[in-house]
Amino acid sequence: MTQETIARLRISLNDIEPAIWRVVEMPVTGSLKMLHDVIQAAMGWQDYHLWHFEAGDRRYGMPDPKWPDHNIAAARNVKLGALIDREVRQLTYTYDMGDYWRHTVVVEEVGLGEHETKYPRFVAGEQRCPPEDVGGHPGFELFLAAMSDPAHEEHRQLRQWHGGTFDVHDIDELTAKRAVAAIAIRRHAGKVAYEKSRVRH
Repeated sequence: MTQETIARLRISLNDIEPAIWRVVEMPVTGSLKMLHDVIQAAMGWQDYHLWHFEAGDRRYGMPDPKWPDHNIAAARNVKLGALIDREVRQLTYTYDMGDYWRHTVVVEEVGLGEHETKYPRFVAGEQRCPPEDVGGHPGFELFLAAMSDPAHEEHRQLRQWHGGTFDVHDIDELTAKRAVAAIAIRRHAGKVAYEKSRVRH
């Protein structure tokens, strides 16, 4: 396995304190669709909803043939490295158009990855991601207040809805690492299969 060019990315969920953030290492040859998958895995989202990236005046997502949108390009056709080559160092990633979770993705550095390492890779993070469908920022504030106070009038209902306790400091790092590693393993397997097919032909 040869060394790859890797971008270290910091992903921060906007307008929340204390900050909810993750750092990942992403191959620059990976597409924005792969970056979407990595963000979902690293943050702890469940990929239930629509999403898109914004870079300057351009948007990238998953165009729907039933609802054509000429202002959005297919994320799977755009490489992270192509944006970096255009001097793009920051993207906005929006997930769930109802709850409207906006993330800032910053390219912290670009360089050669480690030998014999499969990328993408989870590096670090702090603070747990909000639950899906919690109701955006106002809903998350209410959720945190109720979950932290057994005397809160909605504590029991929200705990039952969530399925248990919620520790804002527990990001479940092992699960995040495994989820991102699974993407890396699939990517590596695809590259190996592609190389074998080229040899056969």
